[in-house]
Formats: sequence, C-alpha cells, structure tokens
Amino acid sequence: MKPSDIQTSATPGSGIPQAGGDASLLEKLFKLSERQTNVRREVIAGVTTFLTMAYIIFVNPNILAAAGMDKGAVFMATCLAAAIGCLIMGLYANYPIALAPGMGLNAFFAYVVVGEMGYSWQVALGAVFISGVVFLLLSIFKLREWIIDSIPTSLRQSLAAGIGLFLAIIALKSSGIVVASPATLVTLGDLKSVEAMLAALGFFIIVALSYRRMLGSVMIGILAVTVIALAIGKVEFTGLVSAPPSLAPTYLELDIAGAFEVGMISVIFAFLFVDLFDTAGTLLSVSDRAKLLDENGKLPGMGKALMADSSASVVGSVLGSSTTTCYVESTAGITAGGRTGLTAVVCAGLFLLATFFSPLIGMIPAYATAGALLYVGVLMTSGLSSIDWDDITEAAPAVIAAVMMPLSFSIAHGIALGFIAYAVIKTLSGRSKDVSISVYVLAALFIAKFAFF
Repeated sequence: MKPSDIQTSATPGSGIPQAGGDASLLEKLFKLSERQTNVRREVIAGVTTFLTMAYIIFVNPNILAAAGMDKGAVFMATCLAAAIGCLIMGLYANYPIALAPGMGLNAFFAYVVVGEMGYSWQVALGAVFISGVVFLLLSIFKLREWIIDSIPTSLRQSLAAGIGLFLAIIALKSSGIVVASPATLVTLGDLKSVEAMLAALGFFIIVALSYRRMLGSVMIGILAVTVIALAIGKVEFTGLVSAPPSLAPTYLELDIAGAFEVGMISVIFAFLFVDLFDTAGTLLSVSDRAKLLDENGKLPGMGKALMADSSASVVGSVLGSSTTTCYVESTAGITAGGRTGLTAVVCAGLFLLATFFSPLIGMIPAYATAGALLYVGVLMTSGLSSIDWDDITEAAPAVIAAVMMPLSFSIAHGIALGFIAYAVIKTLSGRSKDVSISVYVLAALFIAKFAFF
C-alpha cells in the first residue's frame, strides 16, 4: 500500500489516518482510527481475502454432491453460511477474519460419514449442528482454553497434517490418479485419461501461480481447467449468471435426533475437535500477522471470535452445509492492510454477490477441483514440521494420527488412534505425568468405542 493511497483526514493531533467522507458510523462500528486503518484499505483487504478463498464456492458443492445433496442448494448454503459467518465476525467480534465451510471436514462429511458409514446427509448435518452448539457452549462458559491446553501440542499439530493427507488421497482418487488394487490396496491409475491429466495440470497451475504470489491462484487454476474442459467438449456451457438457485432442498433438512445415535458420537467429536483447534490456531496466527495480539500473546476478545465461528457452524448446518470455520487465507487480506471487521463485512458482501453465478458453478467438474484439494492438502501437511522429532514419544503418536486419517479414510479414526497411542506410549515409557487426565479419559472412551461399537 503506497502512502498516497491512504486518506489523510485525521482527528486533530492524532496523526492517525481516518476514513474519508461520512464515516462516523463505520468509525464507531469498527474503530478504524484505533487500529490505524481506513475504509479504502479495509475494502481492498476484503476483496483480497475473498479472491484467495473463493475457491470454496466451487469445491464445496462438488464435495457435498457426493453425499447426495443438491448441488445448487449446497452452492447457496456455502455462500450464505460464509456471508453470515463473515458478518458475525465483522460486526460482533470486529476482526478481519473471514469464514466459510471448512476444507477437510466437508470431505469427512461426504465421503466418510455418508459414503463409508452409511448415514444420511440429513443426519450428518444434525451432527454438524450439535458440534456447533457444543462449541458455542464451550465458548460461552470459557471452557475452550482448558480443553486446548489439556491436549498435547504434538497431537494438535498432527491434526492439520492428517487432514491434508486425507484431502490429498481424496483428490488423487476422484481424479483417477490413484485407484483401488486387490493386490496392493492402492495403485497408480490411468495417467493418460483426460480427467487425470487435467487434474494434474490444475494442480501444477495453482502451485506455480501461488509461488508467483498471484492473487486468487486456486480459483484461477480451477477456472483454467474448466475452460480447457469446455474447449475439448468434456463440459457443456450453461451460462455464467442467473437468479440464485433454490435453497429449499437442504434448508432445515438436518436430522438432529438421528445424530444422537451412539455411532455418531465419534463423528460429532471429530467435527468439534477439528473445528475448535483449527479455529483457535487460525485466529492466533492470523491475528499475530495483523499485530492484534496483546503483550502476552493473547487475542483480546477471542471469546467473541470463537462464538462467531461456532454460531456460523450452527447456521450453516441449518442452511445445508458442513462445518463453517475461520480461514487462514484471511492473512492475504491482512497483508493488504485489513485490521478490522470491515474487511470481513466486505468479504460477506462478495459471497452474497457470488450467489448470482450458479451456472458457472454447475459447469465445474470434479477433476477441476481435485487440483485445489491436493494443493490445500500440501499446505496443511506443513504442520508435521513443528513436531518435536527428537522425542519419539511425541512424534510417534502424531504420525499415527496423521497417517491413519487417510489410511482409515476417517478423520475421527485418526484422532482416536492418535489419542490411544499417546496415552499408551507415554505410560509404557514411564512418562505418565506428561499425559493429562482428559487425554486418558478420551483414550479410554476411544478404546471402548473400538471394542464394543
């Protein structure tokens, strides 16, 4: 941002740039001068954040459609859940952090809970609703810090990595690059197929553009593959703009009662656990980049931000989408100057505008989003670098948790096996003092689940 881009009308003697024009309401709502920003910066930041995370409006409908959900309705639910989440974060918590249905949990929702476990998508939505309500209660009663502090750092770090590997295997499977094999479980697919080649090309484009710091690299990669598919006749052109599709096929279709089945306990826990730690980690890392943390490294008003996230998940499940969470892509907007909730509000407006582009969403094939899934998976596996590899009692459970997510095709199973491994290894190593009571309790519950359910 050039100095010339900053509007300079200021409070006398403050030396702080203010939003120009009639901005008293915005100043009151977002405290622009206090955070040394202005309207123009916040708008640019909001647009920047949206462009870096807009790929979710292409990817989420494709993933949840695999669960039997109406693609048009999921597209609307995705846009509306993101918009509502961003509005709550912006207007209530006043942070420049955008929300949308999260990557990883949407795949777990579609391919595991519905595809492998056999539950209906309505029951899966019920589980998302319950996990969101529990998250909200934990935020209200301020139990979240105790839970976060009681879970080993190594297991927390392995979560994102495991989900990244899980997304990678889904991307490779959906594009035909990896296929089933009766002899070796998995093997290389037909790399000469158009789907495999275009998926790989999409991934290469996204990585190259990301390296060049191209804004919206993921979205560009998805659209580039779609255009090529149109040119070779693999996709039929259906238009770009139309009235928003109906939300009716998914709105209020969640089955909360069905989600209280015993077998769904681990699913609800997985939704809650991943959302809790992913959100907390994203909030702290993004806020640190924005210099919003206090001298103790804490985020003032973090409770409000967590309540915004949990509320968005509850609302999203009612609309017809998987868990809504904070996006680390918000860092792009912060780099562009975003410091207040106005950035998130701008992002919300752009998600609402996106509802008019449903024909474009309908044209995007699964292999066009496979490259994006693989790219996000690559980014998420970086969590393994933070594990203490010199302490095998920390590294081994973390690797087990991460590896078992893709190999068991379940985030919930990866989490469960990681907790069991951590408790058992630490105890047998004579380091039981390293294990909190909550970890022992959870490990015992997971052992009981595998033994009796």
